Order: sequence, then C-alpha cells, then structure tokens
Amino acid sequence: MSFYHQGHRTLQNHFESQALADRLEQVTHRTSLTDDDHAFIEGSTFFFLATADAEGRPDCSYKGGAPGFVRVLQPDLLVFPDYDGNGMFRSLGNIEANPAVGLLFIRMDGSPKRIRVNGHAKVSLDDPLLMSFPGAISLVRVTPEHIFPNCPRYVHDLGSDAHSPYTPAEGVDPVEPKWKSFESFRDAVPPRKR
Repeated sequence: MSFYHQGHRTLQNHFESQALADRLEQVTHRTSLTDDDHAFIEGSTFFFLATADAEGRPDCSYKGGAPGFVRVLQPDLLVFPDYDGNGMFRSLGNIEANPAVGLLFIRMDGSPKRIRVNGHAKVSLDDPLLMSFPGAISLVRVTPEHIFPNCPRYVHDLGSDAHSPYTPAEGVDPVEPKWKSFESFRDAVPPRKR
C-alpha cells in the first residue's frame, strides 16, 4: 500500500511540499516497530484510536491505562486491552466491520513526542493473553503497516500548562523547528507561504 494517495499529493503539490513529504517517508517511515518505538509505546499511559465503519464514517476514542497497558509483542505486532466501558463498542465494533486503524501516541511533558501507528486490527474475546491484563474484557491485536513519528512542535506541555512555542500567534514570526535544518531534510523544505 502506498504511503501517499492522490489527495495527499494534490495538497503537497499546492504547498510545494512533495519533496519534503517524500524525504520524510524515506527517512522516518517504517513498517516494523523499533526498540525506541517499543519503549515509547509501552511507557505510554494513553493513546488515541481512530477507526471507521464499513462505509468509512470515522470515529476516534481515547484509550488509557497504566504504563505497559499497550504491549509490543513483536516488531510487527502490538496489543492493547479493552476495558469495561459504556457498552457502545464504537471502536471495537468498527474494527469488526473495517480492520483499518490509526493509533496516535503522544507525550506532553515538556519533551513532546508523537508517533503514529497505522495498520490493521483484530478483536479477540478469548485471547490467551487476556488473563495478563487485569480488568480487560477483550484484546485488540494490531499489525502495523505504517509507523512514523509525527512532528511534535504543536504539542503543549500539560505539566506546566505552557503552550508550544510553535503555536502561531498574530504579529509573531513563526518559529521553524530544528529538524527542518537537519542535513537530511533542509534541501527538501519548501519556502514558507504566508
């Protein structure tokens, strides 16, 4: 499956960012979870789960737990429990109808970090691992297809209640993120449009 579709390309061409998008895919995109991904994901206490029904209607939910509630079992497999909730089963029901999922992990503690894991999921009601997740009523297994960091510059520091220094403000020149000056990216960064 291609990382970019025509909708992405249309906007990349409009904003002259296709070279940068291609470079980001080249440098940061992967299909297997790294040791750093493993540590970051298993240290997370929450993530956001995007699903869609069979007709493509989207839904997004928050999933939380103690560090380690999401486990990386292999470079191409992660699992997370589903706990007793409101009984609507919007996310899990969507997975039953359409296995495509997107997971967004974020750290908001002054050292912002984000990682996206897009892939396919399967709900298991009788998974042998279920017993190792106290309180879980089912287990979701995710096979990643696209793993990539997401620029963290607009992530606010919730610990200090400080807004990101990159947050746009009227009358203030935007701050460029350091990564845009890295040797592997700077020749692909398009001119800023104002």
